[in-house]
Amino acid sequence: MQASSGNIWDALESLSYLWLILSAEALLVSGQEGNGCGHSVLGTKSGTLTSMNYPGTYPNHTQCDWRIRVPQGKTLRLFFGDFNLEESENCQSGSLTIADGQEAVILGPMCGHLDAAGRNVTVNSSEVTVRFVSGTHRSGRGFLMSYSTNEHPDLISCLHKGTHFSPQHFSVFCPAGCKEVKGDIWGRSEPGYRDTSVLCKAAIHAGVFSDSQGGQLRVSQERGITLYESSFANGILSKTGSLSDKKLVFTKACNGQLAVAAYNMSTVWEDTDGLGQRVTWMPGASDATGQPLQWAASTADKEPWLELELRERSTVTGIILKGTSRFYIESYSLMYSKDRKTWKLYKGALSKDKKVFEAHSDGHVLVLNSLFPPVAARYLLLQPLTWHLRASAGVQVLGCPMPRGRSVSNRMPLPTEKLPLEPVTTESPILIETSDQSSSQPMIVAVGVILGLLLCVGCLVAGLWWRRRRRKTQMKKCSLDKDCHGFHIKTLPGADSELTPYPLTRSVHDALPNPPLNDYAEPDVLSGGAKLASTFRPSLEEGYTTPFTLNHYDIPGRLPEYAEPLPPEPEYATPFGEQPMDPSLTPPLAMLQNSRHLPQHGMRIVPGLARYDSPPQKGLANGYCSPSSLASGAQRDSVVYAEPQPVEPLLKHTYHEPL
Repeated sequence: MQASSGNIWDALESLSYLWLILSAEALLVSGQEGNGCGHSVLGTKSGTLTSMNYPGTYPNHTQCDWRIRVPQGKTLRLFFGDFNLEESENCQSGSLTIADGQEAVILGPMCGHLDAAGRNVTVNSSEVTVRFVSGTHRSGRGFLMSYSTNEHPDLISCLHKGTHFSPQHFSVFCPAGCKEVKGDIWGRSEPGYRDTSVLCKAAIHAGVFSDSQGGQLRVSQERGITLYESSFANGILSKTGSLSDKKLVFTKACNGQLAVAAYNMSTVWEDTDGLGQRVTWMPGASDATGQPLQWAASTADKEPWLELELRERSTVTGIILKGTSRFYIESYSLMYSKDRKTWKLYKGALSKDKKVFEAHSDGHVLVLNSLFPPVAARYLLLQPLTWHLRASAGVQVLGCPMPRGRSVSNRMPLPTEKLPLEPVTTESPILIETSDQSSSQPMIVAVGVILGLLLCVGCLVAGLWWRRRRRKTQMKKCSLDKDCHGFHIKTLPGADSELTPYPLTRSVHDALPNPPLNDYAEPDVLSGGAKLASTFRPSLEEGYTTPFTLNHYDIPGRLPEYAEPLPPEPEYATPFGEQPMDPSLTPPLAMLQNSRHLPQHGMRIVPGLARYDSPPQKGLANGYCSPSSLASGAQRDSVVYAEPQPVEPLLKHTYHEPL
């Protein structure tokens, strides 16, 4: 079912394009009349026409009528690239007249010269008649006129050069018929063209569009090169040019080199080199020096052919042939196929005959031929028509791979006809497959690399997660019960971030944190009288002593790692877990009076007025203990807890840190 639908579609393509060719030929045949017609290409969307012998002097007493038609619903735009008729009274030496479809004169008769403003003519009609009449004259080059539809207001003449445009990037529309207009170009497609080259002719040489249809041209002006080499492409021979300030580079889509998977050929020439070794002239072989060889047919082969199998179905836009200095192909025809069963003959855009491609000119063995319109194929068959000594060529195919899973439904109908492959085959064809690896292997390798990376990343993330969970578990085991109201204390040494931050000052009216964070606290007592880890400095029996001179306990505002336990004084509350101390064990107050001051008020502590701020005396709603009132009624400064200061007699001792 799919094959039948494909055949129906191919038949419709052939019929539609046949109708297009016939209509174009009818336009070309009936588009001009008279004995004074010069170069003329009258397309359905654009074209070019000149007087006879342009740019030489037009002959005397001639006449020519050109009928120009564009599709209905569109209007014409005319542009005179050159207009030079001998000026005379009533334009008797030569005149040009333009009339619409109803023979109403729109412009003319004209003679003499046209200024820049008069060279652009817009006609509100889809059909006009251009009439040129010459009389007896002595001078005048004639005229060159281009036309297009109103869709292309950027129409230019075939005479425009790159030096006529100053922007670095610009776009113009070239009319059909510029190939045969006199004008020189320098360079070739890959490196670019000299900026003094005529634009439209250089674009045809580069294969941007066909001469029979014209097209949009996008140009970039770049820095010029030292030498522009001559080349032969699409029937145009360029020249060798010297250095220029700028060069012209054209933008072309779908112009990459396509990979060839296999070759098949009618015959192969076997030769003997200077060392007496046998050399087979086929793609993939090399000579004694290691240079690659190209295909060469036997001299006895009167109908040679070369078949190429592309790696995948592609849109083919051009073919480059390269011969040798001794033998080469001069001309050839082309056939193509999608499945190698049904072959089609490639034809010209406005012809029902097969397209003959030129493959050699003036010693140039490297030739480019572009396909307009391009073809969708996987198999190409080159049939040399004429050659020098023997048919030989190295082939490069230009184009782009077709998207997979899509059908090209909007492509232009192709000028083809179905031909079988049998007439061009031989009894013993030679098949050569290239050693290129399949295109799927790099994809498999890429997928494997990606999967390996994902596996490594997953393992790394799992390891980090397991390590973090293990650390959290260990921390939970080492921490105290969360329900206790004391401090959660860690043993030293520890980082600064692990120390519990204590506020320097706190008002008695502030809310008590839950759990309460006392500035100083006694360690909890376990059952049996054992103490837990404490913020108090260990006893002297454990080997810890105060520093020799100054220590960190003397710095106001700094939170000590361990608090130095002092002799019982009125400044400290009675520990919760111990019995009240004996009043007889009061330390020498003279020593405390000389060394201890309150941070905020600077007043000395009088022993007789000291009171304990203990929970049994008075409690506030926020959980803090309230200090006792003095006789004057003011609160004692013992509410503010002062940093414990070392007693001078203790500084005389010498202590050693435990091992």
